[in-house]
This record gives sequence, C-alpha cells and structure tokens, in this order.
Amino acid sequence: MRKTCSSLILTAALLLPTLTSAPSSAGAAPAPKTLVYVDKGNHSYIPLRFLNGFDGIKAGWSAAGDKIEITKDDNVLTLAPGQVGASLNGKATTTTERAFTDNGTLYVPLSVVSKSLGLGLKWDAPSSSITIASGDVSSTLPVLSGALIPAESQGVVAAAKSVKVGSRSFQIQTVTVSLLHPKVRLDMVLAGNTVGKVEDLNSIAKRSGAIAAVNGTFFDAYTKGSYKAPYGYIVSNGKLLKDSPADRRAVFAYDKNYLAGLVAGLDFKARFNAGQVEGAVQAGPRLLLDGKVSLNVAAEGFRDPKILTGGGARSALGLTRDHKLIIVTTGGATIPQMAEIMKQAGAYQAMNLDGGASSGLFYNGKYLTSPGRQISNALIVKYQ
Repeated sequence: MRKTCSSLILTAALLLPTLTSAPSSAGAAPAPKTLVYVDKGNHSYIPLRFLNGFDGIKAGWSAAGDKIEITKDDNVLTLAPGQVGASLNGKATTTTERAFTDNGTLYVPLSVVSKSLGLGLKWDAPSSSITIASGDVSSTLPVLSGALIPAESQGVVAAAKSVKVGSRSFQIQTVTVSLLHPKVRLDMVLAGNTVGKVEDLNSIAKRSGAIAAVNGTFFDAYTKGSYKAPYGYIVSNGKLLKDSPADRRAVFAYDKNYLAGLVAGLDFKARFNAGQVEGAVQAGPRLLLDGKVSLNVAAEGFRDPKILTGGGARSALGLTRDHKLIIVTTGGATIPQMAEIMKQAGAYQAMNLDGGASSGLFYNGKYLTSPGRQISNALIVKYQ
C-alpha cells in the first residue's frame, strides 16, 4: 500500500449462497486466513466472508445468484463477479476494480466498499496491516502485497549462511516461514503437554507433526526437582497455558490471521484479554525494533551475565515487513552480536529465545542445531 488506502479492494473469501453465513460442517478444514490483498496495480481486496457480520453487515449472493450484495443499514452495494462497475442503492457508482475468485476465495474491491458503507481504513506501516473500522467495531488485518500465495508453494524453507559481525564470522542456521501461506500454521507446545515437564525438541516436533520447531521460553533447567518451571507467557490456540504477570520481557504473539508482532511484557495481558492473541511465547530480550538494533536488556528485567555480557549458543526469531518469520540459531554470540545477526538475516523486528544448551532447531525430520538438553516448550511450524 502507498500513501492512501482509497484504492484498496475488498476480498471475499468464501462464496456464500445467501446473505447469511452457511453453517460449518463437522471436520471441515480451518477457515483460510483473512487478509487484505494489494495487487501490483495498488488495488486492494478483502474476503467477502470478513464483511458478513462485521458491524451488522450482510454480504453474500443475491436471491437470483448472479450478483454480490453487501448491505449495511439502508445501503445496498451490488457487484457483479468478474465485471467492472458497481451500484449503490440501484445507482451506478465509480470503481475500476472487479471482484474475482482465487483458490475458493471471492475478493471484492475495498475502495468501493469502504466509501459506500462508510468504513474507516487506517494503514500501519511497521506491521504491514490495515485496521478496518465501523462505529465502535474494528478489526486489524495483515496486508499481502504483490501476489497471492499459491497453496501448493513451499511455505517453510531452511538455509545455512555465514554472517560477519565486526571482525567475527558466524555460521547460522535459518528457517523462514511464510506466515500468510494458506497452509502454514504455528503452535506453542509444552513438553509432555504439561507445564513443568521437559522433553527432547525432536520428540515435541515429531509428535506434533511439525515441519520445523525451535526451543521457546527460559525455564528452570538446573533444579534437582522433577518440576522445571518455564518463565514467561505461553499461549496456544487462544488459551493461556502459562501466566507471567508483571514480567517485562518481550513476547512474540500472533492472532488468528497470523498477523504477528513483538509485544512488551507489561502490555501483553491486555492484548490477550482483548482476544487478539492466538499464540505467544515470552523470552527476550528484544533485539530489533523497526529494522534497527534496539537493546534495553536490564529494563526487561535480565540480571544473568549470560544475557548481559556473555556469549553462547543462541536462538532467536524475527519478523519481516512482508509477514515472514525468520528463526535463527548460532553459536558463541553475545546479545548485541545476535541483534546484528538478525538484522543481516533480514528481520525487521526480532527477539532472543532461550539459549545455551537449550538452543535447538528442527527441520524436515532432523536437527539443524542439536540442543544439549531436554527443553520445556517449543514453537512449532506445520502444514495444515
């Protein structure tokens, strides 16, 4: 998206037979991710299913089944799939975009919908997202620019790279995840499915059907007891598995549409309570903010010399501006060096995960980085 949102086109994802939502069948696949799609001509689109029920809007097929009708209050916007042009309350209204279907999803032009129905649009560049508002109701969606992602394309790829920071070279392992890929899913998985247990990373990955996995939060690895407490928030499928009140460390969080970001620890609970978190893992410290190294380790509550000044094996995750998750492991790096590594790896936002003997990265059935101990929890990536 560029300076204005006026050329956005709405995407209608599932073709609805009537103006009411069709009931979901048992065992049906999860709904596709809802996003705003911006094509190469800077025209934006959104799934029709998003509009249906948004602040009282009704969206679906006309009774004759040949037109799309989008109704709000006394206004009725009519579109013909595949054709340029629209009408509002029976009168022609200007639009140069046309509704289209891709991979079972019907997309409609956002510009004409927003103008006709009075929807507010607010673009946020750092998160590549747009907030759509109507009255007191709003929803923030990720923006996918350029081309829609084919379901048959590869959404998770691994690579080994050499990165130079100052006078030192680091060998890093990376896994890059396309978060808006139709089939990609994330989850946080507890060792033994229980808080306080530990398990091999490859065991967690394999039993979860993961294509990739990385170690998650810090935990009490050195206690002699059987309960090894994890430190930090852990959320899976919208459920809070581990609470962490007053913890200031950075949190990686994503919503149901896989709009992901890094959240300050003290701000996280409000976001979770607002229903905006599908999954999350807290570790820290934050490494990058908006493409620049941003370190305030003591302010996040860290006191351990291994984090403050020491070097060692590291795991970290980063986000790009086009909604890719970059997972990185390396050895012998300080936190400032890890921040530079994540910047060179292409991240725009980034944070550290547990490291040392916990640092491990699994991909496609094997370790890229072997951890030196069992771990408390893992962030996993799988195909739907």
